[in-house]
Amino acid sequence: MNIVVLDGKLLNPGDVDWGPVETLGNLKVYDNSSPEQVAGRAAEADIILTNKVPLRRPLLADLPRVRMVGVLATGYDVVDIDAFAERGIPVCNVVAYGVNDVAQHVFALLLELCRRTSAHTDSIRSGQWTARGEWCYWLHTPVCLEGQTLGLVGFGNIGRRVGELANAFGMNVLASCRTPKHPPTYAPFAFATLDQVLTRCEVISLHCPLTPETRELINRKRLAKMKRGAILLNTARGPLVNEADVAEALHSGQLGGYGADVMVSEPPAADNPLFHTPNTLLTPHMAWATVRARQNIINLTAENIRRWQNGTPVNVVNAPLGQ
Repeated sequence: MNIVVLDGKLLNPGDVDWGPVETLGNLKVYDNSSPEQVAGRAAEADIILTNKVPLRRPLLADLPRVRMVGVLATGYDVVDIDAFAERGIPVCNVVAYGVNDVAQHVFALLLELCRRTSAHTDSIRSGQWTARGEWCYWLHTPVCLEGQTLGLVGFGNIGRRVGELANAFGMNVLASCRTPKHPPTYAPFAFATLDQVLTRCEVISLHCPLTPETRELINRKRLAKMKRGAILLNTARGPLVNEADVAEALHSGQLGGYGADVMVSEPPAADNPLFHTPNTLLTPHMAWATVRARQNIINLTAENIRRWQNGTPVNVVNAPLGQ
């Protein structure tokens, strides 16, 4: 069985092990693939694995052997799942591979926005503390999270873990999701509507998938509903926000801070409006990138393949006809 990885370099630059997948077939790993290269590289593939290389309907005619697609991530918007379903080809993703990793990154962004540790370190190194001659100073008044309310938009594995961490910091937690169920045991917690989250929370963190309904979920209209000075965090998908509207809200002070690990275009254009906004932290889609999380992706992908080979597929995000 031929297994082709279309873009394996970022997942494994050499510090994790492809072994669990290699034992299941003839594995060929490409560092990256342009859309024009996919047909040639995957023409003999029984299993195609992709992270960010798009697999769209027109490609199917050039992939006569493919029988399974694995997405090396949780989000699967890079694959036309309906087109593959029509061919009876399951598309499987990996879930819960880096829950703690991403949740910790959320709080890395939040705490930096609240405490500005990097800015103060830079000021000390530039001689400001020495020049001031006082035992203490601050460039930005620090913010305490205890007693503030965190709003979660989306309450899957990562959203739930972020809520647990927020509770440990003494925050109140509200969660907006499509199907509220299994409330956590900690308090104070409540399920809420999106409007309630927007209007009642000092911090809002996005954890929902990117769909036609959630694209630009956060826009000028919804930003205006938020508490003035609230902090917005996005470690889910860049297009959940309208970046120009977020930039405007940061300049006006309607938003007190924005922390994002994802952007609408990755990499972003040089003229992205968020490059010149105050109180903004941007990281290059790296929350998932710990060694632990990346090895988990490979291990879980191998398990997806093994289960499919055994006739008991798991983590199937489409519904192949005939299954």
